[in-house]
Amino acid sequence: MDKVRSSAAEALDGLLFDGMTVMAGGFGLCGIPENLILALRESGVKEITVISNNCGVDDFGMGLLLQTRQIRKMISSYVGENAEFERQFLSGELELEFNPQGTLAERIRAGGAGIPAFYTKTGYGTLIAEGKETRQFDGDWYVMESGLRADLSIVKAWKGDRLGNLVYRRTARNFNPMMATAGKTCVAEVEELVENGELDANEIHTASIFVDRIVQGSAYEKRIERLTTRSR
Repeated sequence: MDKVRSSAAEALDGLLFDGMTVMAGGFGLCGIPENLILALRESGVKEITVISNNCGVDDFGMGLLLQTRQIRKMISSYVGENAEFERQFLSGELELEFNPQGTLAERIRAGGAGIPAFYTKTGYGTLIAEGKETRQFDGDWYVMESGLRADLSIVKAWKGDRLGNLVYRRTARNFNPMMATAGKTCVAEVEELVENGELDANEIHTASIFVDRIVQGSAYEKRIERLTTRSR
């Protein structure tokens, strides 16, 4: 089965609707599906709930969808580099469900594994635990967190074949692999599209069974979120 689409817009065709939930892979600005994000913006879909580690920066990544007011709610763990995110949240324009980063990763992994909920120590006794079930195990208190699923997962990989097998590179393995399993539909963009059989089976990080469509991206910027250099 050939899952390849000729463009990001074609890869998302028929999958988008107002009010949907979208998981967007990547860590900071590393390993984000740049072309699919642009196609989401151009589609005009609105009232989106976005599950992502962060929301990019003001003029790049998922931050582009904040500019166009397409995001209604963010489920994330870090918001520190995006001034528009801060402005919309403080003004009441944007809903935020804040998660400790490890909890967010595990909620996504659990959703992809069919686990509806789990207990974690993280957040017990803090605002994170308000309104959630708590339970004691072996003398320690835990907070129950629910697994996360999405209508659509958009992920970015280094290489992929026409069947949808994916290989990530370095930091791009943060969030992308578990998000690929947790969407009802998964669309992947890759830097390099290869023929079936070219990938070493022992090096595949996401198996093709989780990927519904794949597109080769282009014009990657690969920005550095915050450049820190040593003075000479």
